[in-house]
Amino acid sequence: MIKRFATLLPVVFGVLCLTFALLHLIPGDPVDVMLGESASVTDRLALKAQLGLDQSLVVQFGQYLLHVLQGDFGSSIHTQTPISQLLWQAYPATLLLAVVALAIGLAIGIPLGIWSALKAGHWQDVMITMLSIRLAAMPAFWLGPVLMLVFAVWLGWLPVSGMTSPLTIVLPALTLGLGLSAILTRMTRTSLLEVLSEDYIRTARAKGLSERQVLLKHALRAALLPLVTIVGLQMGSLLAGAVITETIFSWNGIGRLLVDSIEKRDYPVTQACVLVVALSYVLINQATDLVYRWLDPRTRGTQ
Repeated sequence: MIKRFATLLPVVFGVLCLTFALLHLIPGDPVDVMLGESASVTDRLALKAQLGLDQSLVVQFGQYLLHVLQGDFGSSIHTQTPISQLLWQAYPATLLLAVVALAIGLAIGIPLGIWSALKAGHWQDVMITMLSIRLAAMPAFWLGPVLMLVFAVWLGWLPVSGMTSPLTIVLPALTLGLGLSAILTRMTRTSLLEVLSEDYIRTARAKGLSERQVLLKHALRAALLPLVTIVGLQMGSLLAGAVITETIFSWNGIGRLLVDSIEKRDYPVTQACVLVVALSYVLINQATDLVYRWLDPRTRGTQ
């Protein structure tokens, strides 16, 4: 565990370097955003000095890295609010959205994948395969507005956007969960079909066990094991990929905070959001790998 978590340091440092470099390479200046292009040169220079943007990029990055190592993300350029406070307000919303979307994906994807495997070659398998391919091909920026139009505007069953009631999480979670369910459906089907062709499954059937016992006690347990890795990767992707969905549905999470900070050229907030998302993704992947090794003793001797 120590060796594996030690490998996180180069990844985190790489994320910090890339984020800092890209933010300063893209067009736009936070001073122009705050003062407007018609501001005088004196006011521009004074604000740059106040924000520390008059120093070289090397000095700015060194100061930022030093503060991060001390657990200090600084303050927002525009609101002067401590960034740690903004993150504490936004991250739980993103985490809640990701967990609900993951639950929807599991609830839809695994049963459909099992049914598709049991009906392999039949019309049910073909229909489920076509459905999963179509769901996987629907981007969030298209699926989200369609769900909003149908269930919020036309039917009036759910709120359009915001975080005013518990029902507001349904549409953004569906937007993320439906795409995830397509991946889980295909993976469950493939894994279960592979397990059902193993020798020990044929032995279990030869002993007179019913198909239900063979499926639940032998095949399904082995087939779902590889999904642990997929679920972990997708959970990290949900945290990192909720930017568009949160923006569409006005969900006040890390994704929307990131988009707002990019539009305002709020460098410290953007860097903190990217760092938190990257750390979440990497930590979830590491935890998933450890869980997989615990569940499958055969992988414990590998590096």
